[in-house]
Amino acid sequence: MSDKHSIDTICIQGGWQPENGGPRQLPIYQSTTFKYATSEAMGKLFDLEAEGYFYTRLQNPTNDAVADKICQLEGGAAAMLTSSGQAATFFSIVNICSAGDHVVSSATIYGGSSNLLTVTLKRFGIETTLVDPDLPEEELAKAFRPETKCVFAETIANPALVVLDIEKFARLAHSHGVPLIIDNTFATPVNCHPIQWGADIVTHSTTKYMDGHGMTVGGCIVDSGNFDWEAHKEKYPGLTTPDDSYHGIVYTERFGKGAFITKATAQLMRDLGAIQSPQNAFLLNNGLESLHLRVPRHCENALAVAEFLQSREDVDWVRYPGLPGDKYYELGQKYMPKGTCGVISLGLKGGRAAAGAFMDRLKMISIATHVADARTCVLHPASHTHRQLSDEQLIEAGVDPAMIRLSVGIEDKADIIEDIRQALEA
Repeated sequence: MSDKHSIDTICIQGGWQPENGGPRQLPIYQSTTFKYATSEAMGKLFDLEAEGYFYTRLQNPTNDAVADKICQLEGGAAAMLTSSGQAATFFSIVNICSAGDHVVSSATIYGGSSNLLTVTLKRFGIETTLVDPDLPEEELAKAFRPETKCVFAETIANPALVVLDIEKFARLAHSHGVPLIIDNTFATPVNCHPIQWGADIVTHSTTKYMDGHGMTVGGCIVDSGNFDWEAHKEKYPGLTTPDDSYHGIVYTERFGKGAFITKATAQLMRDLGAIQSPQNAFLLNNGLESLHLRVPRHCENALAVAEFLQSREDVDWVRYPGLPGDKYYELGQKYMPKGTCGVISLGLKGGRAAAGAFMDRLKMISIATHVADARTCVLHPASHTHRQLSDEQLIEAGVDPAMIRLSVGIEDKADIIEDIRQALEA
């Protein structure tokens, strides 16, 4: 595909380019292994001296086609699929961090990512400092250490709906010689291209809007190819010095802009095996083909629902970055002028108790541990996804203990609003 094609065209045509007489639709290469005529041919694959497929744990043609489509959508240089969004976050960080290293992360991120950074990675010897993303640059700079290896944040925080000032975080990261990793799940490349604003690596939980139908769990990592690993060679020896497990290959020298993704595939996927199944990649591709149509509808419906909620006396507060007057409206207009996402946060005047009663009275809208689905669903983070956090930790993460996360789907907006109205008034 040409770089000149629009997002709409890439969603439909990107990734899979059939050969003359080949299948028009992306095939499912449901095979663990691939046959070669000679031992030497396969040996070159294991030495990373040739391109091709030999075992699906490392690479698969279906997965690579879908990863390439997402890479094109984000404007990156290379990409890979993973088994989940959590795996994508984990791989993106441990690909450049090891014991003794340090990460600076926005505090307002998904609870699972926060736990990964502050609990699980800490057990591996990787420390994380959580920072308020709204602090001035000079305050944020105090979080950096000599052993800091990357900065992590979300374009739109889940579920706090904080819009990140990407340029500010990119400046901070680059001034300290480290890459900025952005989770772009909520905005999607339809609404935001973090790489254009200075992000170096973009991750996704493809489980959300990209799949769109609640059928497949998956993740993706996209490398911009813009960060100069060689310029900071002493910080990233895994990329810039010989890898003994691959006969002394130096990834930056051999693979250039593909170094980060090649290392993540050759080392992490080889050893940890968090691969997305070809069947799931095929289903994900079907979701991507309508992404450019669904995301605007999500945003349109969410704005209508947010305006309705704002008019209700029994609703204490509403947060939606697409709503004029919202704290993050201006940042949203800067980075996502076409729309932000379909997720709304709200609090009822009755607090936690009212949140549970309201959700129990919904008829069409489902209570589900999911978000960014074609179907409208609702969740109380303090009782569900963030249940392991204390009220103090919830507030630090930007999550009001009374917060209801409402993921607005693409049904008729009048039907969505009516279900909310009757649940509020029941």
